[in-house]
Amino acid sequence: MNIFKKIFSSFSSSHQNKNDEESKYLPEKEIPVDEQFTHNFKKNGGKFLYCENEEELEENFISILQENDWFEMEALTFEKELYPFLIENKLNYKNPTNPVFLLTSCEGLIAQDGSVLLSSKQIFHHKPNDLPKNIIVVAKTSQITRTKSDGLSAIKNRYKNEIPTNITTMQCFKENKNDDFLQYGIQPKNVYLLLLENY
Repeated sequence: MNIFKKIFSSFSSSHQNKNDEESKYLPEKEIPVDEQFTHNFKKNGGKFLYCENEEELEENFISILQENDWFEMEALTFEKELYPFLIENKLNYKNPTNPVFLLTSCEGLIAQDGSVLLSSKQIFHHKPNDLPKNIIVVAKTSQITRTKSDGLSAIKNRYKNEIPTNITTMQCFKENKNDDFLQYGIQPKNVYLLLLENY
C-alpha cells in the first residue's frame, strides 16, 4: 500500500511542478480593454467621468463648469455637433480670443497607453501645444481600442478615401517631475474625459 502512495504522491508532485513551470511561460491574462484604458488614462493624470446616457453627459459637463467656475467664459470648439453644450451654458465660442478650455470629440481612446487620439476633424491644423491648457473630451465607449494601430485602422475604416490629416495622440495630463526626455517640449494638459456608454 505504501508503494502505491509513494508512486502517486511523487507523480502528483512532479505533475504539480510541471504545471507551475508551464504557467510561468503562459501569457498573462489580458485585462479588458476598457479597464486598461481607464487605469492608464488616470495614471497619466486624466480626469475620467463615466456617463450612462446623454442626460448624465450633460450633467457631468455642467459639473466640470461648476468645479472650475467656467460659466460665461470663452471656450473653443471646432465641431458644430458640440455647439449645444456651449450655447446652453452661455459660453462664448464665436471667435474666442482667450478660450479657457477646448471642447472636443476624438477619433479614439488607446488602452495601451491611456492616450486620446485626435485628427484634423477635431483640432484642424493645430498642434496639441497650441490648444488651451484645459480640454474636455466627449467620447463613446465603442471608441476604446487596445493599441494605436487599432485606432489608426478604425480611422481608415471610418473615413475610407478621405483620411484626415494631423493625426496625433495626447497622453501628458500632468506635470512630469522626472526628467523624461520623451516628454520634453510637451505641455501637459488638464484633460477631462466624458465617456458615454454606447455598447
